[in-house]
Amino acid sequence: MPDGSRAYINAENDGTVVVVDAVKRKMIASIPLGKPGVIKPMAVLLSPDATKLFVTTGRGHQVFTIDTATNKVVGSVEVGARPWGIALSPDGKTLYSANGPSNDISVVDVATNRIALER
Repeated sequence: MPDGSRAYINAENDGTVVVVDAVKRKMIASIPLGKPGVIKPMAVLLSPDATKLFVTTGRGHQVFTIDTATNKVVGSVEVGARPWGIALSPDGKTLYSANGPSNDISVVDVATNRIALER
């Protein structure tokens, strides 16, 4: 989190995102995203207002959205093959997913959690 209170860490082999109390340096939650080995959390990225966490899933072909207040998955969107890197537009309204083997980029409308464009 921007205030240094929490950190979110991908646990690729477990199919989860781990939430850590950054002050006490202790794990406080584990957020399951799906079947380990199929869903492999890769990149994690906070929204500008820190209310959402976006997580790419490699072989899972998805980007998950997690509500940081509840640490619950609130949605996912299917993107290209093996999404690894992600970025947000400065206003936080558009998410960009770099998709490895498919050699393309998915553009996601954050408000609707739908693909706006694939290139």
